[in-house]
This record gives sequence, structure tokens and C-alpha cells, in this order.
Amino acid sequence: MPRGLFGRSLIIIVAPIVLLQAIIAYVFFERDLDTTTRRLARDVAADIAMLVALEDNHGGVDREKLRALAARQLDYRIRFLPGQNLTPFRGRLTSTIDVALDDILEQRIGTDRDFRTARIGDDFEIRVDVHDGVLAVLVPRDRVTVSKPDIFILWMVGSALLLMGIAIIFLRNQVRPIERLARAADSFGKGRAVPDFKPYGATEVRRAAQAFITMRERIERHVSQRTEMLAGVSHDLKTPLTRMKLALAMMPDDADTKSMRADVAEMEHMLDDYLAFARGEGGEDSSITDLSALVREVVASAERTRQRAQIAVTAPDHVPVNVKRAGLRRVLANLIDNALKHGSKVAVRLSWNDHLVEIAVEDDGPGIPELQREEVFRPFHRLDEGRNLQSGGSGLGLAIARDIARAHGGDIVLGESAMGGLKATVRLPV
Repeated sequence: MPRGLFGRSLIIIVAPIVLLQAIIAYVFFERDLDTTTRRLARDVAADIAMLVALEDNHGGVDREKLRALAARQLDYRIRFLPGQNLTPFRGRLTSTIDVALDDILEQRIGTDRDFRTARIGDDFEIRVDVHDGVLAVLVPRDRVTVSKPDIFILWMVGSALLLMGIAIIFLRNQVRPIERLARAADSFGKGRAVPDFKPYGATEVRRAAQAFITMRERIERHVSQRTEMLAGVSHDLKTPLTRMKLALAMMPDDADTKSMRADVAEMEHMLDDYLAFARGEGGEDSSITDLSALVREVVASAERTRQRAQIAVTAPDHVPVNVKRAGLRRVLANLIDNALKHGSKVAVRLSWNDHLVEIAVEDDGPGIPELQREEVFRPFHRLDEGRNLQSGGSGLGLAIARDIARAHGGDIVLGESAMGGLKATVRLPV
């Protein structure tokens, strides 16, 4: 069975038509056509039996006159081949006219009479042994079989194709709004704008499309309200932090002052992380971005920040994908920074096909046990093991990264690297 709605609906429409045509063809060819052909063949066989009886029971000039009269009345072309004999037939009779001739001749003039049938153009020639030669009768085709049954077949197939074509056109118009709704939902799930989407089609499809638009507006309104609220909170909190920084700048430069400055800087960093996590990079619009250039740009920035960093990059020359550039840059920077914290060697590999893009960041660090890999994505969660991907931070780095990846319709998965450490793979749909 087809997996798509269009294919399944088309089968629902086409199957009854095909079944009906098959039943009609069976009734016509196997019953009515065959019965009619047998009746016509038996009538022709009876005429041949009468002609053979006339040949055997009359002689001389009377036979010539009788042949001419029979030809005019029966619309046959009759020839007499004197002195010839047909060779005995040892095969099996299969055609309708042969079986009918055999039955009639056996009933009317005996079982020892040989005959042959042959097609000459559109007509049938029947040759029968008589006592002093062979009687050859050319019978028109329409006297033996139903005239031109192929016209019926042509009308039957033609009408079926016409109905199927009309069904395909109208069915495609009904399925198109559903396909458009699916594409809009898929684009929205990947964080892409769908401003030109409007409900149209059947009533049920319009209701589903309107429900999707309402859902999208509610989600966008919720994200906007949350972002605005947290932006206000961030502004309100940064104001006293700024005053504290000014006050600390005027204080003597001693150990206590340095400690307080570090606490204020950490509080600012944590506040930025909270705001980014709550916002989820929702305010940025998607655009066509060369991921290969973006990966190399992030790697170059990481190498400038850490002078001794060793990062190997494997990527095609050009990978254009519709993504939120700033959000994806944050994801890659976070993963590469974590890899550099816990490994001496880092490898970044970009691969893609028609449906999926994968960016893998691997290191040679201690890694993370398999049972704890999902825990690191929980907000504010810290591992107790030696490798803590959130060490020194707010505990939101990977949670923000996964949130951004899922906003693109993708995800981030952790696994074991061939280098011996951790492998973080960003998967994004194309």
C-alpha cells in the first residue's frame, strides 16, 4: 500500500473502477460474446451441412444452379474443387467454428466427413469433403463472430482512463492543502518563518490549518512574553550589579575587592546564561548559511582564545542550510569549548546529505559514562565525575545548546569518540 494520502485515496477510487471493468469484461467476453459466437458458428455450420447434403444428393447442372442460388441467398462465395480430397485431421479441435462444424456435420451428415477452416483476410474459408471433390465456402467474418469487439474494449478502457484522469486532477487539488499544511508545520518545527501560509481547501483541512495558525500564534506569543519578562528581569538585576561594579572600582585593590569583582562577573555571566536559556534564541530569523564557513569560523575563534588548542576540521567546501546563524554559532562554540576544557586534541567533522546535516565534535578527554550522558542536558545539573561539562559555569551550556538544536528541528546526542573521549553530534534537518 502507498504510504501517502494521495496514493491511498487514488487506490480507493481506482480499485472499484478496475474491478467493475474486469467484471464487465468477464461477462462480455466469457459469457455473452462466447455464447453469441457459438450461436453464429452453429448457424454457419448448419448452412455448410445443408450445402454438403445438396452436393451429395444432386448431380449435373442442378448442382451448379443450387450453388449459385445458395451463394446469393446465404451471401457466401462457393467454389467446387472436383477430384480433390482433404487429408484426415488427427489433431484436436480448439476454435469455436471448428467445434460447431464438427458437431453439426456429425449430426447431419455423419462422422466420416473431413473439413478444414482457415482465415483468409477478415473472412473464414471452410472446406468440406463431398463424394466427388471438395466444397470450398468463403464465409464473411461477421457471420461467424461478433463484429469488432475491440471497439467495445476501446470504449471501456478509454472511459476508465478518462475517469481516472479526472479523479487524479480533483484528488490532487484536495490533497495539496494537506501537503502545504504539513510543510508549514515542518518549517515551524525547524524554527523557520511561514508568513505566507493561509487556510484553503476542504472544510476539515481549513479547520486543521486554522488550528495550526492559532497554535503557532500562541507559541510565538508565549515565547515573546517570556523573553520580554526575562529581559526586564535581566535589566533590573544588571542595574544594581552595575552600581556594585562602580563601587568596587573605587575601592582599594586588595584580595577582598578582587574576590568581590570575580563574584560580580560570575553573576553577570550566569544572568546572561539564564536569559539565553529562557529566550532559546527565539528572536533570531533563519537564513541560508554556509555551515562549512561557520564551522571554520568558530574553530578559528576558539584557537585564538586558546593559544595551544589543536583542532582538526573536516568539512566540505560549501554546505548551504537554512538555520539561525547566531544560535548555531553558540551551539558549536559551547561544544568546542567543552571539548578543549577536557581534552588536548579536538576534531570537528561536518557531513551532510539531502535530508540531514551532522556536525561531530570529538576529543581525547575522559568522556562521560553512557548512563549519565542524558543527565548533562538537564538545566543546572552538574556531574559528580571528574569530567563536568558545566564546570565553572551556570549548568546551562548544554541545555541551551540542545534547546537551540531542537528549535531547528534537530537534536544533540552524545557518544563515545574514536579518539577515546566524548563525541557530541549536532543533527539538523535540511
